[in-house]
Amino acid sequence: MNNVYDKLKEMGIVLPSPPSKGGIYSPVKEFGRNYLYCSGCGPEVNGHNFIGKLGSDFTVEEGQMAAKNCLLNLLANLDQYLGDLNRIQCFAKLLGFVNCTDLFEQQPQVINGASELLKELFGDEIGLPARSAIGTNALPGGIACEIELLLEYK
Repeated sequence: MNNVYDKLKEMGIVLPSPPSKGGIYSPVKEFGRNYLYCSGCGPEVNGHNFIGKLGSDFTVEEGQMAAKNCLLNLLANLDQYLGDLNRIQCFAKLLGFVNCTDLFEQQPQVINGASELLKELFGDEIGLPARSAIGTNALPGGIACEIELLLEYK
């Protein structure tokens, strides 16, 4: 496997600081043996956020950027928890929520923004989890999307 940090640098991506919590929960919770559940993260990175709905306020491409930011926040939490993202053995499940209008039906395309980044950073074997992309009428603070992860580490 390639070094994830080298790949981030090659892509010109700097991990943000872990996001502040929006409630009473653990950002990363270990369960079983070497499994982690990552609480949902929104798209705010370095003061830039995506507030609004897909289908009225944002294009699919803008939604993909929001989903990518969600993933960067998740990776920041994982980096803080694990100390090394190269310890990730397999992403098992990605669950994405898309704040959208009733007629918007492109939730999978929006969440592809996160999936494509995972694949590029970790490769097909590690970085392509099972996935669901769900449309919802509202998310906390009006954010455009939120993503959570389940993974195995070594």
